[in-house]
Amino acid sequence: METQLLRQLRKHLEFPKVLEAWNITYDLCFSPSSPSLSISCEGNTITELRITGDKVAKVSSFEGFPIPDQTLSQDFSVDSFITTLTRLTNLKVVILVSLGIWGPLPDKIHRLYSLQVLDLSSNFFYGSIPPKIAAMTMLSTLNLDGNYFNDTVPDWFDTLSNLTIVSMKSNRLKGTLPPSIGRVKSLSELALSSNSISGSLPDLSELASLKTLDLRDNNLDSGLPVLPKVIANILLNKNSLSGDIPNQLGELYALQHVDLSFNFFRGTPPEAIFALPNVSYLNLASNMLSGSLPSGLNCGTQLGRNCKRTSAEPRLLTKPVADNTSTGFSSELLANARYISQAMKLGSQVNPVHRVFTLEELKEATCNFDQTAYMGEGSIGKLYKGKLENGTYVAIRCLALYKRYSVRNLKLRLDMLWKLRHPHLVCLLGHCIEENSPEKILKWSERLMVLIGVAKAVHFLHTGIIPGLSNNRLKTSNVLLDEHCMAKLSDYGLSIIMEEVDEHEARIDDHKSNPWETREVEDDVYTFGLIIHETLVGSRISEKDAVLLDQMASTFTSQDGRRRVVDPMVLGTSSQESLSTVISIASKCVSTDHSTRPSIEDILWNLQYAAQVQASSDGDQRSDISQT
Repeated sequence: METQLLRQLRKHLEFPKVLEAWNITYDLCFSPSSPSLSISCEGNTITELRITGDKVAKVSSFEGFPIPDQTLSQDFSVDSFITTLTRLTNLKVVILVSLGIWGPLPDKIHRLYSLQVLDLSSNFFYGSIPPKIAAMTMLSTLNLDGNYFNDTVPDWFDTLSNLTIVSMKSNRLKGTLPPSIGRVKSLSELALSSNSISGSLPDLSELASLKTLDLRDNNLDSGLPVLPKVIANILLNKNSLSGDIPNQLGELYALQHVDLSFNFFRGTPPEAIFALPNVSYLNLASNMLSGSLPSGLNCGTQLGRNCKRTSAEPRLLTKPVADNTSTGFSSELLANARYISQAMKLGSQVNPVHRVFTLEELKEATCNFDQTAYMGEGSIGKLYKGKLENGTYVAIRCLALYKRYSVRNLKLRLDMLWKLRHPHLVCLLGHCIEENSPEKILKWSERLMVLIGVAKAVHFLHTGIIPGLSNNRLKTSNVLLDEHCMAKLSDYGLSIIMEEVDEHEARIDDHKSNPWETREVEDDVYTFGLIIHETLVGSRISEKDAVLLDQMASTFTSQDGRRRVVDPMVLGTSSQESLSTVISIASKCVSTDHSTRPSIEDILWNLQYAAQVQASSDGDQRSDISQT
């Protein structure tokens, strides 16, 4: 009877190659096992079913419809499949990975009352995680990695007293982390990385068994809470966490792997964190840390071979232990992102020593500044990509020097820029003083995330350092994107360099006569408004084209007008409320009345609101798809 059910499952899965062995006529409980297929039985009943298919490729644009060679076909019914699966009532372990299963996960999965392990990773499930899973009281492992679940994180984990592993990495989960997570005392691993989870970290101090906390690449924005003493792995990089790194972190003697990079932590890290006995990886890069390493620093035994310090550079702005670079591609316009290479690295984020490069080194890195290395040209010089002798990929900006200047002052200003570290800034590696790839068209939600990244970078330059850097020559050609479409602003602070290099370049002749331009902070607001306009229409706009901006302001007020000027990709992937919010703030940025221009904080708030509205709209659309 159960063998027959297995053959029905094979039919539901459209006869994948991995199940060819089920063509045999004898009892499948006695079929041979392999790494991709195994069945375990107790008596005549099946207790474990493990199938790993070959549909491993993932797509970023899955919207709830079948995709050839990626998902099962249009004829597949996830409801029928789960109904058949639940008739194997004695199952304790179900592992169904990379099989192209698509659709919302049905509530009836809870009928597998004896289930202890449920692994549905690397498929195409979307919608909500069924609340009736809370009735599966024997469940110890829940793995839903690499799917497209797009609702909030469930608030019922604490009803599962045997739960030890919760892994939902690389989905589209949103909202905040529910406090109930902090009450699952049996939990040893919580992995929710690469989602869109926001808000604060809940109290996790009561999780006496928690060994791994992986919340990387989300939107968490609180400080670090008290963590359990047994924790070994803390992965919180690529969030917006802030405040001081608490002293308690230096008391967690079981720690082995710590990554707090790409956040907004301030102050000096506790000295004890560098001497923890079991830490083999510690990354604090791309924060706003300060202070100096203690003169008697003694790294723990595991960290010793990587914990280096030099007398020439004791200052600790970002002090990682392991190399952490950013890979990515350049964008001439946010509408059309030009890939450099999947391996392109825009400078190390680990605060290496600011060094002087020779012209020969740069020639070698760029094949003598060959056309193949050319990335573009701005008002202050050309941009090239290159590869240094140690394998590091870099972006090289060439500045033309038209008159005598103070080399000492120029070097001091470059050194100041080198010390700036932020997740959305391209870091400066060094300097040298001497006499085409395919396009990717970004959707509206992706463009919003790029704009938010640039706004965060500008906000940091204005308020995160003293004195702040304004007049940052903002334009789309200075926005670089990594492979995750994370925005990094380059060429910031060049105005203070050009004061030494070329007075003519720093002060455009007709600057005072143009009513559409202002100085200092307001100048950044205005040019950021131009970037938003270019993002909307998908083409370059001149800073002096007041007539065009006036026409746009009136055209944007009607739906017909928007259809005439707004990029079709934006129109096709945006909600009306989200688009209207951005158009409104863009118009205020370029207003001729300087007093009505918004602050960078207002711009950032409006962009984040537009992104939330868009995410909600996208979620509603996928929900509608799941109900049809």
